[in-house]
Amino acid sequence: MADDSTLLKPIPPRAERSTAGHDVSREATNTLGIEAYQVLVRIGWIFKTETIIMPAVLDALVDSGTLRGLLPVLNRGGQSLPPLAAAGPIGRLPRKRPALVVTTLAMAGCFAVLAVAWGPMAAARPDLLAGLFLVMYAAFAAANGLNQLVLATLQGKLIAAGNRGHAMVVSVTVGSVLAILAAVLLLGPWLTEPDGFPKIFAATAAFFALAAVVPLVLDEPADVQPARQRRPDGWLAGVAEGVTSWRRLIAADPALGRLALAAGCFSAVLMLFPHYQAFARDSLGTGRSSLLVWVVVQNVATGLASLVAGPFADRKGTRIVLVWLVGLSALTPLVVTLLSLAPPPVAGEWFWLVYSPLGLNPISLKIFTGYALELAPVPAEHPRYVSIVGAALAAPFVLSPLVGLAVDAIGFRPVFLAGAGVIAAGALVALGLPEPRHREAVVSPSDPGL
Repeated sequence: MADDSTLLKPIPPRAERSTAGHDVSREATNTLGIEAYQVLVRIGWIFKTETIIMPAVLDALVDSGTLRGLLPVLNRGGQSLPPLAAAGPIGRLPRKRPALVVTTLAMAGCFAVLAVAWGPMAAARPDLLAGLFLVMYAAFAAANGLNQLVLATLQGKLIAAGNRGHAMVVSVTVGSVLAILAAVLLLGPWLTEPDGFPKIFAATAAFFALAAVVPLVLDEPADVQPARQRRPDGWLAGVAEGVTSWRRLIAADPALGRLALAAGCFSAVLMLFPHYQAFARDSLGTGRSSLLVWVVVQNVATGLASLVAGPFADRKGTRIVLVWLVGLSALTPLVVTLLSLAPPPVAGEWFWLVYSPLGLNPISLKIFTGYALELAPVPAEHPRYVSIVGAALAAPFVLSPLVGLAVDAIGFRPVFLAGAGVIAAGALVALGLPEPRHREAVVSPSDPGL
């Protein structure tokens, strides 16, 4: 543990730290590399769109609101607990680049397994295949959570705060255009084929594996490591260390606690998304051919939103962008509810409108991460701040199976209205956040050697 003199050392204002220590030519090279990496991941991601494709895969095997409700639990649980345990070790790595390669390959491996297993198991044992799918989905979520933590830490290390919005614009817009092209040429036809899912999984794995090559070209300097101290043994001890660090950081930085609360409210967006396509199928009679339209609409919305959110965040700061994105995200369940009042043929024809505000989700998650990076008092705290926000996004997901049960018991409409209220409350909480670039740093309570 650090002594009191370490804890009381003055820390420069965040605005100074956000641009200090970045070599311009190195930053340009690394920004291009990170953008290329994210573009390839985004192309792979469209084949496994969380809001549309993954619930449809599970429903093709077992049509159950309860099992569908497990998807957000596995997703956010995997993306929060492993990063919470790994935040300290990742922060201590002299170079994060190898960890990005490993986690990306792990993501590819999960879908490679599904691509191979689907053919022999789909017809003979769909129940076992559904179990394997959930296991691989959970493993992917864990690998993705670690991947996002490493990527965010690298961005905080290699790209100045005032340039991250531009990097997001490039990666999201270029990635969205190429992803939509891949969806039209490949995903659409495969969705109509009886054996199309293995091809979808294989394409996802291939693009993720290709992305894993890109970090090898990053020009990442080694971090100066503090004196080694006793480390916890085992991953459970790592989680305990992360929880202790979480409490201390939130106690020292009230803005982090408010950010965590806003993230917890925003998680209602993620809990509801598996049920939208099920509602359209069960209540409006839409078919699998509609999935491609929804995927394209969502990615177009994401690309357009990044054109506004990225530059605005660079110029005005991340706080106001975060408030607007969370508030607008409450529109998704409201749009679904309004469409449920229309005749089913009309509602089915216009259901693509649901995926316009849903396209804000990827941008919102990036802005949550960007805000956490700026809020951290020193770069060494980047992994902890990002992992705490990820854990806050995941904490409410213990209720996700209950959301699925509620959908089965009382119907979609009351659940969607309640979700919209929770998301709107998150926007109100975010209104009270400070702008990190205009705020003096708090004293970090954590030991830099942890």
